[in-house]
Amino acid sequence: MSSNILIVESKNDKYFLQAIIRYLNLNIEVTSPIIISEEDYRAMDGLNKTKLTNALKDLKADIQKGEIERVGIIIDIDNDQESDRINFINECVQEAFTEAPLLVKVKEFVNLTLDGLNIQLACYFTNLDGQGELETVLKSIKSQDSVHADCLKSWENCLQNHGQKISVKEFDKFWVDMYIRFDTCSKTEKKQAERK
Repeated sequence: MSSNILIVESKNDKYFLQAIIRYLNLNIEVTSPIIISEEDYRAMDGLNKTKLTNALKDLKADIQKGEIERVGIIIDIDNDQESDRINFINECVQEAFTEAPLLVKVKEFVNLTLDGLNIQLACYFTNLDGQGELETVLKSIKSQDSVHADCLKSWENCLQNHGQKISVKEFDKFWVDMYIRFDTCSKTEKKQAERK
């Protein structure tokens, strides 16, 4: 049986996408549910050219067995232009599959033939208004008040007053952590988290 594979940057990205898919399936009445099982995710534990290339190369055997129908690559756009991110992915795809056609657009499949078997390949870049990453999106779609997390802005200002700096990326990750832990968790959930 063939399956769809999603290559993502980290476990957090994987959990976020799983939650979205669960939510969408709850609200889709006409189309068939999206099913991507636990083993259909490939989390790279960070992004760089070698990790993405290796993640793609790791799929070769399954593709040659006809076990993969589609491959999606979802990474953060960060501060890059969309064309730069597509070029980055194309370099990795070309290194893994020398015969692969180039991706031209986001959310548009290209057909890849490997040993007579066809699969489809596409990419998407997590962003908000063309910038950022998963945490940027999470911050913008928060569902509850974020008093604790928002107070981190005072901490960031304090750092700047002392000649220290934190990147937007690091700040957003910290903001999401604080939001989850202090603005959304119940007292019982916080106690359970402290035991870990």
